[in-house]
Amino acid sequence: MKAYILIETKPGTSEDVVKAIKKRVKNVLYADSVYGRHDVIVVIEAPDLERLNEIVYKVVEKDLNIVHTETSITLF
Repeated sequence: MKAYILIETKPGTSEDVVKAIKKRVKNVLYADSVYGRHDVIVVIEAPDLERLNEIVYKVVEKDLNIVHTETSITLF
């Protein structure tokens, strides 16, 4: 199961967020700072929805520099 996590960060912290996510989450395929509506895009792979939920809510959203996330789960 693959998902895209679109992240809005506090100003000036997107690179710190990317580094922290890459360090704490082993399921990360890609994590990049980007220009546009979102500040960071992360692509993760998890064996099931339960693990995906754990990654998003217990690891990613605990970062104090993250203001908002949107998660899009791939269909296939």
